[in-house]
Amino acid sequence: FAIGNAPTALIQLYEMIQEGRIRPELIIGVLWLVNVVQAKELIMTAGVPYIVARGRKGGSNIAAAICNALLYMLDSSRGQR
Repeated sequence: FAIGNAPTALIQLYEMIQEGRIRPELIIGVLWLVNVVQAKELIMTAGVPYIVARGRKGGSNIAAAICNALLYMLDSSRGQR
């Protein structure tokens, strides 16, 4: 999951994890709107891998950049085994 603009979505994701409804492989939470610090802190306690920009920094463009970087890393590692 990559969330860059909706603290309520990050909180809902946390609740779904706690209820055992989903188990994400990775959460990218880089939000910048109100209540972001609390939402990010919740995700960091969810027990799943995460990438979080601490504090009030972030946004959808940052979430997209992180996704792109991960995809480039995955693509560049192909054939190196």
